[in-house]
Amino acid sequence: MASLMENLIEVLDLESREYENLLELSTKKTPVIVTGELEELAKLTDEEQIVVSKINHLEQQRQEVFTDIANVINKDVNSLMLADLVDMLKARPQEQQKLAKVHDKLSNAVHEVKRVNEQNRILIQNALEMVEFDMNMLQAMKTAPETANYNKGACNTGAAMGVDGRGFDAKQ
Repeated sequence: MASLMENLIEVLDLESREYENLLELSTKKTPVIVTGELEELAKLTDEEQIVVSKINHLEQQRQEVFTDIANVINKDVNSLMLADLVDMLKARPQEQQKLAKVHDKLSNAVHEVKRVNEQNRILIQNALEMVEFDMNMLQAMKTAPETANYNKGACNTGAAMGVDGRGFDAKQ
């Protein structure tokens, strides 16, 4: 059991470090999103994908160790929580303290990553809304209302007002 706890603490520590790396990358993305530097954004996103891949691998390891611990203490792995393990380690305060510390560190890192990612999501959403607004304005300029001009046969020959199809005239 002691070996399993050491493995769990080690995996959780590695996982929290990777989440801190992810937090650093996400924080770097915020000004890049604001300035609209697409190449830098793509580079940071690629780096994030590498870190997320590492986190997924560590998460699989954590689940395996957690399953082994649940089997040893005869608990259901789906209902066993990390906080429960911390409580169970009252007899071994040194391991309990290490596990509680790494749990708090991981929890804080995950919370901060979520916060920064939500902030980045809102910034990206605002940028997309601005692009959509600009596109709508450009379309609206091209589809001006028609004039009510008729020919001898009472057919509408109206042309769009203010649109000559040549685009923007810088001389006006």
